[in-house]
Amino acid sequence: MHNTQRNPLNPVLGYVLTALLLSTPLAQAAQTDDAISTIAQGKAIAWDRKGGNCLACHSMPGGVSPGNIGPPLIAMQARFPKRQALYEQIYDATQINPDSRMPPFGKHQILTKTDINAVVDYLYTL
Repeated sequence: MHNTQRNPLNPVLGYVLTALLLSTPLAQAAQTDDAISTIAQGKAIAWDRKGGNCLACHSMPGGVSPGNIGPPLIAMQARFPKRQALYEQIYDATQINPDSRMPPFGKHQILTKTDINAVVDYLYTL
């Protein structure tokens, strides 16, 4: 006797695999769009005279009327290979250097943790 009954999992498995294969590029594109959006937010915060105001003390590529109290914000990944170190520098630079003139943006709640992470994302593009 020949079994003509079909396995109901095979079509479902085929649909699931097809959906996964099709969604992977879309998921990657969404992640890329989110990263670009976060970088743009970080740049806006860094350049905002009422927000991060990084330009008041630092020169940055493309920045207008930068200050020179702090070092230029260039080669940030090379200078801060550990992302957390850059985050901590922005959050409260006085933890590393008690004489720092840099405002403790996180400690004094000038910027939120989300804002600081966005600024770090942006600075890592410099």
